[in-house]
Amino acid sequence: MPGVYVNRIATAVPPHQVHEAFSIFAAGQTANEKDRRAFARMTDRCHIERRHSVLAPSEPLGSGTSCGFYERGRAFPTTRARMARYESAAPALAEAALERLGLAQEGPRITHLIFATCTGFTAPGLDNWAINRFGIPGHVERTVVGFMGCQAAINALKLAWHVVRSDPAARVCVICLELCTLHLQGATALDQLLSFLIFADGCATALVSADPVGLRIDGFRAGLVPQAADMITWRIGDNGFDMTLSGMVPFTLAHALPEWRDAILDGADTAEIDLWAVHPGGRSILDAVAHGLDLPEAALATSRAVLRNNGNMSSATVMFVLEEMLATRVPGQRGCAMAFGPGLSAETMRFRMV
Repeated sequence: MPGVYVNRIATAVPPHQVHEAFSIFAAGQTANEKDRRAFARMTDRCHIERRHSVLAPSEPLGSGTSCGFYERGRAFPTTRARMARYESAAPALAEAALERLGLAQEGPRITHLIFATCTGFTAPGLDNWAINRFGIPGHVERTVVGFMGCQAAINALKLAWHVVRSDPAARVCVICLELCTLHLQGATALDQLLSFLIFADGCATALVSADPVGLRIDGFRAGLVPQAADMITWRIGDNGFDMTLSGMVPFTLAHALPEWRDAILDGADTAEIDLWAVHPGGRSILDAVAHGLDLPEAALATSRAVLRNNGNMSSATVMFVLEEMLATRVPGQRGCAMAFGPGLSAETMRFRMV
C-alpha cells in the first residue's frame, strides 16, 4: 500500500479586518445593560485579536458593513442574498490560496478535486470555477463535501487519502472555503450573538499525492456522542443558515475525549504525540481538549495562535494550523489533527512529518 502525503498547504483570508467592527455591532444588539456587560466579558475572554471578512466594515465603526449587507436598524439579508454574495466573493479568495499552492503550474496534473464548504452552495460551483481558472483537465474527478461543519477538512483529506491509496498516480487538490460572516443573524440572545464574536472567512488548499514530501497521513478515526446530537446544529433558514452552539459543548468534549483517546491515537500515549493540530473552534473548545487529553499548555500553542489571528473559519481553520506546522516541521514528528462538528462529532487524523 503506497504512502499518502499532504505535500503542501496554502491559505488565504479576505482583506477586511473586522473583529472590532463586528464586536461593536453585536454589542449594540444586546437586549439590556446586563447582557451588554456579559457580552463585553465574552469579548475580553475570546482570545481573538483579528478576524477577516469578504464584507468591508462601514463608518462609523460598528454601524454595519459596506453596501448595507448588515446595517443597524435594517432587516438582515435573505438566504438568497447571502448565497449571491458567496457566489460572487468566493472565487477571489480561492484564487489567492490556489495561486500560493502553485496550482498555476500544477493544474494540468490534477486528477481529483475535492471541495468542502458549509457556508455557500451554488451550481455550477467553485469546483467548476477552479477547473476553468487553473487549466485542470475537464475529466478530473470531482467531489463536494457539504454541510459537515468545522470538521469537513478532515473528511476531505480522508477522501484524498483513499483516492491515493487506490491510485498512487493520483494528484488530489483539496479546497476548503468558508464565508462564515455571511450568516450572522439579527438576534439578541447572547448565545446567538457569539457568532459575531468568533466566526470569520478563510480558504485553505492542499495538494495530496504519493510523493513522500510534507506530512504522511497515517490514518483516521471518527467519534460521535449520540446523546449530544442537538448541541451543534446547522440548518438552512429563510434568512441565512442558523447555528445552534450549546454552552455544554466544551464540557461534553472534555468527557468524551478520554474515552476516544486510545482509538484516536491507535494505542499511542499522548506523550508520544509531538504536534496537536486541533481546530480552534473557540478558546473554551481548546481548553476542553487540553483538559480531556491532559495536554501541556504548549501543546495547543499553534491552534491558539490561529484562533487569535483569524478566528473560527469553520472547515478551513484546522488546515491553517497544519500549514503552520508544515512550515516548521522536523522529520519524524508525530501528530494528531482533530476537528468537531454537528452531531456532536469529531474527526481526527494521525500524521507524521517527513
